[in-house]
Amino acid sequence: MNLLFALSPLLAVASGALLLMLAEALGKPAAAAGVNAEGLVTDAGAGRAPELAVGSSVVLFCGAILSIGVWLYGPEKLAGLDAVAPYFIVDRFSLFFSFVVCLGGGLATLLGGGYLPEHEIDRSEFFSLVLWASVGAIALSAAGDLLTLFVGLETMSLGVYCMIALRRGSLKASEAALKYFLLGSFAAALQLFGGGLLYGATGHTDLVGIGQAIATIGQPGSTVSAPFVLVAMVLSIVGLAFKVGAVPFHMWTPDAYEGAPTPTTTYMAVALKSAAFAILMRVLVLSFGDERLLSWGTGWPPIVATLAIASMTLGNVVAGRQDSVKRMLAYSSIAHAGYALVGVAAILGSDQAEPSVSFYLLTYTVSTAGAFGSLILCGSRGREAVSYEDLAGVGRRHPAAALAFSLFLLSLAGVPPAAGFFGKLYIFTAATEAGLYWLTVLGLLNSAIGAYYYLRVMVYMYMREPVAGAPVAVPMRSSMVNAALLIAAFAVVLLGIFPTRALELAATALP
Repeated sequence: MNLLFALSPLLAVASGALLLMLAEALGKPAAAAGVNAEGLVTDAGAGRAPELAVGSSVVLFCGAILSIGVWLYGPEKLAGLDAVAPYFIVDRFSLFFSFVVCLGGGLATLLGGGYLPEHEIDRSEFFSLVLWASVGAIALSAAGDLLTLFVGLETMSLGVYCMIALRRGSLKASEAALKYFLLGSFAAALQLFGGGLLYGATGHTDLVGIGQAIATIGQPGSTVSAPFVLVAMVLSIVGLAFKVGAVPFHMWTPDAYEGAPTPTTTYMAVALKSAAFAILMRVLVLSFGDERLLSWGTGWPPIVATLAIASMTLGNVVAGRQDSVKRMLAYSSIAHAGYALVGVAAILGSDQAEPSVSFYLLTYTVSTAGAFGSLILCGSRGREAVSYEDLAGVGRRHPAAALAFSLFLLSLAGVPPAAGFFGKLYIFTAATEAGLYWLTVLGLLNSAIGAYYYLRVMVYMYMREPVAGAPVAVPMRSSMVNAALLIAAFAVVLLGIFPTRALELAATALP
């Protein structure tokens, strides 16, 4: 029972995914598109997106609640967890990211329940794919072995590949899915090569065993090859940097975010990125935590710092030149990956670095889900909000939608007292404690640049009127989208009011 309780978040989402697939397959289509001319059912899920969205969001929120339940009880009090170790690590770190993944996935399914019927892509398989991708993301964040890492990574990725191509009639969606699949396969191959080298060099596949073997380098009788370890470290960082969307492994991000349905983009931006950062920190700390690999001369901190600088700078500069709001948010996600990498680079010199990254990813999840949800709310079928011009005058015509969008944009920009401000504050404080003053200054400068394109959206909503004859976005009506925005807004405000308490909780969740 202890083991079942410890694994309850993962088991709940997996069981819910199986039940949802049965409900989809055995139900009756609610739309004529699911029945052919002979009266035979060809798609039992046609027209049933709202009910399936409610079911999948309930499953994912249950996973989040169970993560809190195991956290409150204390995973350290549960006996019998050795039965799944080292393949699956149940600790406060994995529970924290299990909660973040389930929260982000639940918000994405609620957005899908409103978006898919509105835009006539009522494809019920979207919800099953989200649930199974979430199973992979939860497993990835709890992986303690290279085998579990790869299985979780691919389970998560395969679902996302399909979700990107959900709009079958769109060439842009097909192109985005193909690009992500090909580049993702290449990154997975690099990850496998790195894992193979680590196994060959150390004789272990578990992350702790790899770290212990690496610590013996230079000691009498050690057979671990230092060059093999260094090459494997670089390959592992490259493979995971692709998943977090860091420069120069970001090429898939803008096209995938733009071509995918917006609920899919939301899921990719929050759940996928959070799980990838979780396993990145666990691998770096457990497997490459030797003091020689933590140094700025022979270790991974300079690699991570370089990725952070490149991601922040390119993401912010290119985001400011976009005409599409959705593409702007895509490049903005690259910049936010850079901010989080600043915290990862500070792990060597600051005890607050890892909690700061975890807290930042939580604030980023609710802020980004809210931003994409607001973009969904601002446009209905045939009158979608795509460009800045489409949002002109929304603040006067539809003040509630504009207010919601503004709250999340201010949080992403790091304007106090929104949650995003404290996320960046803690990241840069950790970097300062680690002595990375130059990295902190570059982060602050990039944050100021990023505020430009977020505030630009608000300028169009409140201070511009649509040009005569230009298309005007008309907000949609959806209780599910409204519910997702209310949950995200509540979280943004709550984390902004009580940031210290949330950071203290994150401080107890170390890999």
